[in-house]
Amino acid sequence: MLLLQNLGYAHPNKDVLFDQLNLVVNHHQKMALVGNNGVGKSTLLQLLAGTVLPSGGLVHASSQPYYVPQHFGQFNNLTVAQALGIHDKIRALQDILEGQATEANLAVLDDDWTLEERSQEALQQWGLAALHLTQPMASLSGGQKTRVFLAGVAIHQPGIILLDEPSNHLDGAGRHQLYELIRTTPSTLLVVSHDRKLLNLLGSVAEISRRGITLYGGNYDFYAEQKQLERTALNQDVKSRATALRKAKETEREALERKQKLDARGKKNQDKAGLPTVVLNLMRNSAEQSTSRLKGIHAEKVGELSQELSELRRELPATDKIKLDFDNSTLHKGKLLLAAQELNYGYGTRLLWPAALTFQIHSGERVALHGLNGSGKTTLIRLLLGYLKPTLGTIARAANKAVFIDQEYSLLTDHLSVFEQAWQFNSSGLQEHEVKIRLTHFLFTSATWSKACGTLSGGEKMRLLLCCLMIGQQAPDLIILDEPTNNLDLQNLEILTTALHDYQGTLLVVSHDEVFLEQLGVERAIRLG
Repeated sequence: MLLLQNLGYAHPNKDVLFDQLNLVVNHHQKMALVGNNGVGKSTLLQLLAGTVLPSGGLVHASSQPYYVPQHFGQFNNLTVAQALGIHDKIRALQDILEGQATEANLAVLDDDWTLEERSQEALQQWGLAALHLTQPMASLSGGQKTRVFLAGVAIHQPGIILLDEPSNHLDGAGRHQLYELIRTTPSTLLVVSHDRKLLNLLGSVAEISRRGITLYGGNYDFYAEQKQLERTALNQDVKSRATALRKAKETEREALERKQKLDARGKKNQDKAGLPTVVLNLMRNSAEQSTSRLKGIHAEKVGELSQELSELRRELPATDKIKLDFDNSTLHKGKLLLAAQELNYGYGTRLLWPAALTFQIHSGERVALHGLNGSGKTTLIRLLLGYLKPTLGTIARAANKAVFIDQEYSLLTDHLSVFEQAWQFNSSGLQEHEVKIRLTHFLFTSATWSKACGTLSGGEKMRLLLCCLMIGQQAPDLIILDEPTNNLDLQNLEILTTALHDYQGTLLVVSHDEVFLEQLGVERAIRLG
């Protein structure tokens, strides 16, 4: 069981990330933790794991949670055994087997006589049979590091498991193994993920936002349905308030016009009556005060409605604010874009693919590129783009303009500001204010225009790149994406999916996210290995 009571966290500079969070995760419960980038999901898992301390409130766990982090750089100077927290026990076991059955070694081992055997079995289960416990973590890939920590679940057999984006670095086989772990484990689970297939395996969803934590009693599909109902109601409220504001302004204008006509008629009658100047001045002051009161009454009503409308609009999801407007590719559908014939690439004397590749990609197609980690997906992309020359075979290219969006968003220049980067894509001669309007449509306010691209989050870089592509005069004929959903929260994932769904050109996508590929309308796959 996990219990959060009035939990708060402030950064070292005293900026408050969140405050007064309350949550209960019951014994054996499997719960997703969702929310936009920056709201504190990963920090909350670290607080529960005990790796950082709260600024206020209480965290209670019925047993020590086992934590699989999103990033592993902090473990690079450790061995696999040290990263898994079993180094001391393994050393004590080896000492005992060599005859050093001291009280100290026996106390450290704590009767865990099967630890070494259990560790090797767990690593083998996760495809790491050749990995030794003394191997440095720095020598492993991101996927291997993730598998090491997932193997730790079988090694430690914890009652509580905390997972932070566990599928990010896993290939298709690794993801399916992770899904099976989530389905079958009796442990209490709290999982941060944007993998919607994974999220649907969890029985409840906790959404963290600036309002706190809101619980939804169902899997991700149920949560998404509820959020859509909330979004529809919110949009209706926005429309209703906008209509009320417009009517209030019309009523204000009509009332003031009527008052002005009455005052003008009254003044004419007063002039005809030949009243004394003192009386006329009193009547004029009274009319002005009456007009001022009328203006005040209507201004207060208009102000209240305007404030309510502004507050409602701030609550709108980003996907309802962003303007997506991809131009069409100039190539007609069905034109042959890429043709690979008996293609292969060699590293030294070793060819990458046991069987040479022969395939075609036509304009307007949506194609997935599948393969296990290390099967050569990135190499094939570099061959298709002409960055590498094939060792064997040929590639014919007919795409006039191809865009490659890699995991690091290398099309963006780190030292350029957000505005400078957008301006570099301005091949259509937009005015400065027009470029800034488009940035605003992609949620880049004036406060962010001078921000360096290198400081942006993954979701921000994705939005900026989409904005830049739309600022360009013509959409690319071909967009190639390499694991585009990694490091995106669900909000930015929805933005990317919507943009690519509306794109009329050709897509070649490397992704293990089955839901993402389905939503893009991928029609076929090229498989490696």
